[in-house]
Amino acid sequence: MKKSRPAEKPQETNDGPEELCLFCKIVTREMEAKIIFEDEISMAFLDVRPLFHGHVLLVPKGHYHTLSDLPAALVGPFFLNAQMLAGKVQQVMKAEGSFVAMNNVVSQSVAHLHVHIVPRRKGDGLRGFFWPRLRYKDEEMLTTHEALASPSKSAASKSGPRQSDPSETAH
Repeated sequence: MKKSRPAEKPQETNDGPEELCLFCKIVTREMEAKIIFEDEISMAFLDVRPLFHGHVLLVPKGHYHTLSDLPAALVGPFFLNAQMLAGKVQQVMKAEGSFVAMNNVVSQSVAHLHVHIVPRRKGDGLRGFFWPRLRYKDEEMLTTHEALASPSKSAASKSGPRQSDPSETAH
């Protein structure tokens, strides 16, 4: 797991300090952005290449590449900010809804965790997800379900053994 670093320090690598990423430069105000929200853990600013006007990016102030790298203690507060911004963007932009999404590594244009918050309107041209949908073949769904539903070693090592909850039901 990546550890948070103070936003003003360069990223550390095995080869020594490297250049700050684009979003770290925005957080440290080395690069200008149209900031619309900021608190102790995160910052939100307008995307310079929006899908629609009002497209906001929410980033943690610490440098984390992906959601898996974000410390557990920041997940709740970070997503409460995403929730608040989704409502604000929808209200201010007079949108009918919003699209809230993030990429992890694949299609991640900047290697710094960021959440896209995009105002949506019926007939705006976006159709569900931007990729083709698939169907499972034969036993693929069962095999996939079994693999994903079993406790993972990394999850168990982070939080200890998972306790069964009798109120949980299989879907």
